Amino acid sequence: MANIKSAKKRINTIERQTLENKRVKSEINTYIKKFKASVDAGDKELATKLLAETISLVDSAASKNIIHKSNADRKKSRLSKYLNKLN
Repeated sequence: MANIKSAKKRINTIERQTLENKRVKSEINTYIKKFKASVDAGDKELATKLLAETISLVDSAASKNIIHKSNADRKKSRLSKYLNKLN
């Protein structure tokens, strides 16, 4: 356990950041599930709308270093390929 005051503060800060990062990652996964469900249902209009929202969330997370840039690019590429299956 930390003894120094600043180290104790950092522990609290890191815990808050970890919770926020988990929230954002969970939100991304929820949008991905919604997107895949709409593609599987054959609703191209909804899938296109959800793809744009999901890509926006992924880009935002990557810019804040919540997920790595390569991870974000890979997710976006796979989602786009998934949408192309609908054609």
